[in-house]
Amino acid sequence: MNARSDLTITDVRLTPILVADPPLLNTQGVHQPYTPRLIVEVVTAGGVTGVGETYGDSKYLALATPLAEVLPGRQVGDVNGLHQLAVLVCGDSPETTGADAVDAGGLRGVQTADKLRLSIVSAFEVACLDALGKALGLPVHALLGGKVRDAVDYSAYLFYRWSEHPRGAGEFDDWGAAVDPAGIVAQARRFARDYGFASFKLKGGVFAPGEEIAAVRALAEAFPGQPLRLDPNGAWSVETSLQVAEELADVLEYLEDPASTTARMAEVAAGTDVPLATNMCVTTFAEIPEAFARGAVQVVLCDHHYWGGLRNTRELAAICRTYGVGLSMHSNTHLGISLAAMTHVAAVVPNLDYACDSHYPWQTEDVITKRLEFKDGRLAVSDLPGLGVELDRERLALLHRRWLDDDGTMRERDDAAAMRVAEPGWVAPPVPRW
Repeated sequence: MNARSDLTITDVRLTPILVADPPLLNTQGVHQPYTPRLIVEVVTAGGVTGVGETYGDSKYLALATPLAEVLPGRQVGDVNGLHQLAVLVCGDSPETTGADAVDAGGLRGVQTADKLRLSIVSAFEVACLDALGKALGLPVHALLGGKVRDAVDYSAYLFYRWSEHPRGAGEFDDWGAAVDPAGIVAQARRFARDYGFASFKLKGGVFAPGEEIAAVRALAEAFPGQPLRLDPNGAWSVETSLQVAEELADVLEYLEDPASTTARMAEVAAGTDVPLATNMCVTTFAEIPEAFARGAVQVVLCDHHYWGGLRNTRELAAICRTYGVGLSMHSNTHLGISLAAMTHVAAVVPNLDYACDSHYPWQTEDVITKRLEFKDGRLAVSDLPGLGVELDRERLALLHRRWLDDDGTMRERDDAAAMRVAEPGWVAPPVPRW
């Protein structure tokens, strides 16, 4: 068997799982006790297996299945062909869900089938690059052009949260509740102590703006001079956004998605000098021209899931660099495979202007044999072949069994439904909320 035939894909395995998620609050509601993820494995004729990870709701699994069926027989290095192949087998894009729509599973704004497809392609691309790197003895960052940094800075991701899920559901953790400024500061102190994080992002849009201003002020007092961010996921009006920006202008590194839609963000940007960041109004290449032309955002929070993979993320970074727009990295509930992929691509872009987000410290479960460890708020970039992680098959099987045993209520991420367990009749608030 020659080298080329060794790199032929012979099998693709899709494993939907449910992983424990804490009762973290956002403007849509609260995280469910378990959240769905999809693990993708690409196997080559040479016996190498590459892994990828993405969202696991049924709409993602439905798109991933036909793509997995047509990949065997193709070269694992043919990542250029993944996007065209996905379009062929996954169908055309329907209309968007509305200009003010917010996808509760990702809080990422308007959703289309194109965006869903990109989130699936990203997992296949990562799995292929992981397999190719293992076969060639090269880390993924080398396949992307080579690292420009040996470690990647990450930021503490702070949440308002309950001490436990309603009715005792889910898995226990010892973080306790955080529903006021004191609770947020205590949470931040633990993140700084345990992980060495030196910048802090608060998920807002949960309480009235005045309460969240007080929480950021308390953080500024507890961590003087350290970077702070606030993200209400588009929950505010233009007027409210400008008021908050004015009151926190002296302490915010940036304000993330204070208002929904590019038009509203442009209005806010025109009225404040506080940089505005987004992972909601700019999540595809097609959304870039209007947002950049109108000066609606000064920082794009890239996410390889949204953008269709690591190579597209690298291209996005080049565009941001060209137009003088800052770059950081968005995070949603994810495991070690995605964090490893995030770190590899973050290592190769010269213009990583801000510490990246990561939910990873909140996740108590994983599917890799050794958890990735933050030291001094950073992750070392692995030089091992591929992503540098190994799949824990026993753990994968256990989390898949949880998915199989579920009655269907946890297979779709729905923060509003989770909130209704505690507050019957809860409906996700309209945008803007305040």
